[in-house]
Amino acid sequence: MSRLRGALERYIRMRQGLGYKYSSPARRLSDFVGFMEARGAKTITAALAMEWVTQAGSQPTWAIRLTDVRCFAQHVAHFDPLTEVPPADAVPAARRAKPYIYSDAEIEALLAAALALPPANALRRWTYHCLFGLIAAAGLRHSEALNLCRDDVDLDQGVLTIRQSKFGKSRLVPLHATTIAVLRDYSARRDARLTPPQSPYFFVAEEGGRLLHQYVHRVFWRLSRQIGLRQKGQRNGPRVHDLRHRFAVQTLINWYRAGQDIEQQLPVLSTFLGHAYVRDTYWYLSTTPELMSHAAQRLDKRWEARA
Repeated sequence: MSRLRGALERYIRMRQGLGYKYSSPARRLSDFVGFMEARGAKTITAALAMEWVTQAGSQPTWAIRLTDVRCFAQHVAHFDPLTEVPPADAVPAARRAKPYIYSDAEIEALLAAALALPPANALRRWTYHCLFGLIAAAGLRHSEALNLCRDDVDLDQGVLTIRQSKFGKSRLVPLHATTIAVLRDYSARRDARLTPPQSPYFFVAEEGGRLLHQYVHRVFWRLSRQIGLRQKGQRNGPRVHDLRHRFAVQTLINWYRAGQDIEQQLPVLSTFLGHAYVRDTYWYLSTTPELMSHAAQRLDKRWEARA
C-alpha cells in the first residue's frame, strides 16, 4: 500500500468518525490517489492535483473535485510538509441549479401522464403516479422515496419514517389524509400483484424488485417531454428534485399569506425537509419573485417600525 493510500484510509476513517457518510468523496479521492500512484508521485503537488481535477467532467464537476482534493491535501500537509494545496479559486465555484417551481396544473398533468403509462394492466403506471405524487406532497428527496421500505410507511398513523438519509439524519414525516388514501390504494394494488412480496421496498418495479434511480429519471424525462415541460433532446429543464423545491416554496408562501412569523417557522420546515442547518432552508426564500416580494414587505415594515 502506498503512503498516500494509507493516508487516505486514515482520512476517510476520521471523517466518517465525525458522523459524515463521506461515500462519494471517498470514491473520488480513491480515484485521485490511483491517479497519483500511476504517475509514481509520493507527494501531492498543485500541478498534479489540478491535472486530476480537470481531467473529467465540466466546471461544476471540477469544483467538487477541487474541494475534495484540497481538504485531503490540507490533512496530509500536517504530516508531509512538502504537500502543496491547490488554491481555492483554481476553478470557478459550482453554482446551485436554479430550481423549477411547478404550478398545480403542471403537477396534475405529470401525475395524469404517469397514470397513462403503458401497459394498461401493469403496476408501473400506479408506481410512478404515486412516487412522483408523494415527492410533491411530502417534500421528500427522490432517494428518500425510493429507499422507503414497507415498514417505514405507517398508513394507520399516517407517518413516514425516513431513515439515515442525507447527513445521516432520520426523521418522521406526517402525511395528509388524501396522501394516505392514495398510498393505501397503491399498497393494495402492489400486494394483489406481488404475493408474496419480492422485496422490502414500498415502491417496486414491475417484477417486485427495487426501483432504480436511472429508470425513474428516464420515465420522468419521457413524461415531462410528453406534457411540454421540456423539448425532445433538451438536457436542462425541470427535474424530479424540483418537486421537493416546489413543496418548500409553496409552504413558505402559504405561511407568508397567513401572516405567520417565518423566522419562527423556518426551523420547523428545516426539520421536516431533513436539512442539517436552517441556513439551507433560507435558500428557498430567494427562489421565487413572490417570496422575495413577501420578504421585502416584511423588511420594509420592520424599518418603518424602527423609524
